[in-house]
Order: sequence, then C-alpha cells, then structure tokens
Amino acid sequence: MDLAFLGRVSTEDAQDPTTSRMWQLKRARDLVEPMGHRIVAEFFDVGQSRSLPWKRRPEANALLEEIKRGTRRFDGVVVGEPQRAFYGHQFAMTFPVLTHYKCALFVPEVGGQVDPDSEAHEIMMGLFGGMSKSERSRIKKRTASSMRELAAHTDRHLGGRPPYGYRSIDVGPHPNPAKAAAGQRAHKLSPDPVTAPVIERIFAEFIAGKAVRAITAGLVADDVPSPSAYDPARNSHRDQRGWAHQTVRAILLNPTYTGYRVWGKQEKFEQLMNVEDVAAGEVTRMRWRGTDQWIRPDSQTHPAIVDIATYEKALARINAQRRGANQRSPKTSSTGRVYPLAGRCFCTTCESRLSARFYASKKKDGTGRVLYRCDVGSKRALPTNLAEHPVAGLNQNRVLPVLDSFLFELFDEPAALAATMTGGNPGSSQRAVAQHKQIAETKKEIENLVRILAGGLTSEAITTALVAKEAELKTLQRQLDDLQAPGESIDVKQLAEDLQSVGGSLNVLGRATDEERRDLYEALGVRVDFNAAASEVVFSVNPLITTGRYDKSVRRGT
Repeated sequence: MDLAFLGRVSTEDAQDPTTSRMWQLKRARDLVEPMGHRIVAEFFDVGQSRSLPWKRRPEANALLEEIKRGTRRFDGVVVGEPQRAFYGHQFAMTFPVLTHYKCALFVPEVGGQVDPDSEAHEIMMGLFGGMSKSERSRIKKRTASSMRELAAHTDRHLGGRPPYGYRSIDVGPHPNPAKAAAGQRAHKLSPDPVTAPVIERIFAEFIAGKAVRAITAGLVADDVPSPSAYDPARNSHRDQRGWAHQTVRAILLNPTYTGYRVWGKQEKFEQLMNVEDVAAGEVTRMRWRGTDQWIRPDSQTHPAIVDIATYEKALARINAQRRGANQRSPKTSSTGRVYPLAGRCFCTTCESRLSARFYASKKKDGTGRVLYRCDVGSKRALPTNLAEHPVAGLNQNRVLPVLDSFLFELFDEPAALAATMTGGNPGSSQRAVAQHKQIAETKKEIENLVRILAGGLTSEAITTALVAKEAELKTLQRQLDDLQAPGESIDVKQLAEDLQSVGGSLNVLGRATDEERRDLYEALGVRVDFNAAASEVVFSVNPLITTGRYDKSVRRGT
C-alpha cells in the first residue's frame, strides 16, 4: 500500500524542524515498511501549533484536499507520533473523513492500522489527543510561571529587543548551566548614548507643556531618527519616515525608563474562531492587563533615563487629556459599515494604505459617500519632501464601476488570462499553493513577535520564538524553491477552469452587497494605486494570490 507521511513541529516544541522531521519519518517507516507498505508522499507542517485543526495547518490541509481527489497518490496516511497529529477531539473530527474516502490510518502506538470499528482503537486515539492537549497546557503554565518569577526577582534582561533609549549589554554567562554551556550570555539594559538623550528631551518637552504633535515636529525638524529608522534592520516592516505621534505617546507611557522593568502588560487568551463551528478550533488573542496586575520588581533592574517624578508628571498630563477627551461629545460611529476596498487602496506618493471613511450628506437621510484618503500626515510628523503631498480622496462611487468594467473585460477569456499568469508555461507546483500560504502566515507571525517586542513586552521565550520563526521562514523558502523545480507542474487548463469559476461571480456584481464585493475583491487580489496629484488610478488583479499559487498580476490604469 502506498502511504502519505504526516508530521508536524512547532516553536513550542523547541526542536529543530529538520531533526524533528527525520525522527518522525523514521518512526513511521519502521512501522509500515515491515508490513510491505511504502511512503510515497510527505506532508510536514513547520511552526504550526498542535491546537490548530487539520484544515488550518497548510500541509495537513493539502493532505485532506488530495485525499478527496480520485487521482491521489496514496491509499493511506501514517503519522510518526499521534500527539503531533491529533489534539483534543481532532481525531474524532478527522478520522471519519479518512474512513469516508477509504483512506487508511497507521499509528505506531496502535501497532499498525487504526480499525474504524474498534472501540479500543477509538478510546486509545482519544486518549492520545487528551494527552497532547494536557502537554501543551502544562508547557504554557510552566513557561508563564517561570517568566513571572524571573520578572519579579531578577534584574537581568529577559530577552527581546531593548526599548528605544536602551541597549543590551553582556554581563556574563547565562545563569542556567545548560544554556551557559551552550554559549548563551546574560544581559542587562544600559542607556544608549545616542538615543537616551532623545528620551530625556521628549519627557522634558512634554512636562513643559508641549503637545505630542509639536514634539514630533521638532524631532523631524532636527533630523532625529525615529526608533524604526535608528534600527532599520529589525524594523523593515515599519514606516521609517518621520516620527509617529503614537510612538512619542508610547514612550511617555513606558515605565521602563524609570529603571524598573515591567512585565506582563499583556496576556494571551484563546477563543473559538467560530462559535457555530467548534471544529474550526481556537485563535490566540492578546489583551491588556490592568496596571495592578503588572509585575514590577521592588528594586531597580537597570539605570533610569528619567526619574519617577518626571514620569508621573507626564503620566498625569496624559491621563488628564484622556479625561478631557472622554467628556467631549462622542463622534458618530461608523461601526458595522463595510468598505469593499478597505485595505486594498494605496497612495502612490508615500505608499501608505488609504483609510476609508463615510461622509454623511447634509440631507440627513442616511445617504453620503465613501472616500479613501491618505492620512499618514495626521498620524506622524513627516519630512519636508512628504509633508505637503496631496491628500485628495478617492470616491468609491466613481471607482467601483470602472473597476467592475475592468474585471469583466479581464475575465472575458479565462484561457488567455491563465496563459498570461503562467507565462505560457505550466511549470508551477501544486504543493506551492500550501507553501506560499505557510510562508505568508510565518511572515505575519514574525511581524507580530517583532511588534510585541517593540511594545516593551520582552521575554526569552518571545526572543527564542522569533529566532525560530526566522529560521523556519528560510527553510520554507528553500522548500518552495525545490517545489517549483522543473518537472512539478500544474495544468494550465485547470487554472483556466478556476479562473472561469471566479469570473462567473462577476455577473452578479450589480446586485452584490458591500460584504460580497469585499470578499470577491479579496479573492481576486484586487489592488488600487491612487495618484492624488494626477487624479489617476491603477488597478492590479491577481486572481489566485490569496492561495499563494501565482505571483503575477494584471494591471490597468484609468
């Protein structure tokens, strides 16, 4: 019997993905090869938590999709370790699908093939799912408890990038003997001679009565690099032009500058992705803790840049401003309004995303217009070359008809569009679909970790996770290069059929709601570039970009 191997490794396992794959694959082969079976396909998820259901793991989902096809390459699935494949009730949700498509499942702990009619096998697999869930929960609790104690009773830097104004200095071997033997060092925060004076300036000007906008304008006028511009290597995802007003406000609110490390400002929690579909699993969110729950040592952990009195004066002024803002008349909320092109419009002058806003008409009958505007100037103080760039709004009522006309014309001949997207060459891997998606998700996770570190929430666990994610990204990109090698191809005819199916949705655009338009534009990979100075709009469409299958788009200006 030809089998597919399914494995998984995540950052929470603290294992090398290559090593983990090797031992899981060996365990699977040791089980099935003596029985006369062979492994002909591999599906190995890297950096995916066991808590995610199969449909949300790129490789596991690719396996499920191939199982449904009559042209699949295998007749069964073998896992190296059940705890890697199944979590909680995932076996009960997944095994019936395998059984329906007559796909066998082999597990080492069962000693061979799982029998769908065996109560013992069902109980055993359910037990392994429960063990997997308890193991993850135990790791989370131990890590959180350890970090709380370290934050409360040590003065060393617990990992992550130092806050702007500080740098990390070596203070000797790591206190953990095993880590010290591996060459890891302990670090502490020390004021950065270049950026610490900027912190002092910001606090001094603020408590002297200057507004945040005036402070940012002064910093830009004096050519003081912002935090992202000062360290561009670790801030490639951030806008490095000028100073954001929110950056200065975050500095004023950060108690780290008083010499006391504060840990645990935020906490993770998990909630159901869809309360109507428990099988979809949970998603991890972040929320702010109350200040009374922050962990702050009794003594200073590093040299202070500003004294406590100065910090408290700045904090009192910010709180007073907040109270004043709360007493003003609240603005009319547009919560619940859907903007079809939200997140898809960009300013060609500064490359920022345009913000959508509804402007009600004076008739007070609920009518109005939607404009997409570049508001980068309202969020940050910009250099002189960008301070006066045009901010005219893009009227949704005018752009949608032109966009729809472009889409109709584009999808009129799906076969020609398919040939254009593949360059007339069908050389693109089907497995690259899942690979592209996994790369995109990994990049987002890296951005989230960097954002957490930039916000002052530092820990060794977060730093380790970031390093692992960056290594994982390199591995995924190498794997993608291998998948796209000559010989692994996708049928252009099948692509044309997919495009024809997508194009069929355009026939109902005239009756589509804003929600339906938003979903369709997302599926088509629509991008709108707006040149306010020339009143010019350029549309870009990449019909299958959301699946990661292709990286070629079709453009037209108007």
